[in-house]
Amino acid sequence: MKAVIPVVPDELLEQRRRTGADQWDELWEGVLHMPPMPNFDHQGLAQDLEDWLRRNWARPRKGRVYQEVNIAPAGGWPDNYRIPDLILLPRERLVGIRGEYFEGPPLVVVEIRSPGDESYEKLPFYAELGTPEAWIVDRDSRAIEVLVLNRGTYVGVEPDAEEWRTSPATGVQFRPQGERKLALRLESHPADVTMIPEEDDDPQ
Repeated sequence: MKAVIPVVPDELLEQRRRTGADQWDELWEGVLHMPPMPNFDHQGLAQDLEDWLRRNWARPRKGRVYQEVNIAPAGGWPDNYRIPDLILLPRERLVGIRGEYFEGPPLVVVEIRSPGDESYEKLPFYAELGTPEAWIVDRDSRAIEVLVLNRGTYVGVEPDAEEWRTSPATGVQFRPQGERKLALRLESHPADVTMIPEEDDDPQ
């Protein structure tokens, strides 16, 4: 259920600060968006992705992968920002780190899509920033969309004959594998496949 509150009561803001729920709040051109706190599946999937990407993509390239970082256009902070689940930064884009937020486009933003969230509504913001890619991963099915910026609009990457989707910006490949699994590998190392979550890590 969505709700619109013309003026947010101070006591509601204080409650969110006290409970820590405000860490996921976003300002969309001055309008406060208060998404629900991500559940265990959502957070677990984001952590597994972050761990794999740090080890296999970022570390060899001296890049970084960050979870839940404010990103804003130049001059937009603190009135216009979004918080992707993950951002991927190659070494040359680390200059955008500003302490409380990242200024400008990451190489990739990753959104874990949970029921009723605003993952797709954020895409125009990411496109306007000039973010080359956006990945949207379904929390429940592990289905993934690799979206590439083309003339201001995101276009989906089609899977190959073996159902792998490739990120042109990173060389990372994805394929949903069975029930609630996601297979990952690098295009340069096709035999080295990792499943997330690993069998003994999945609470279900």
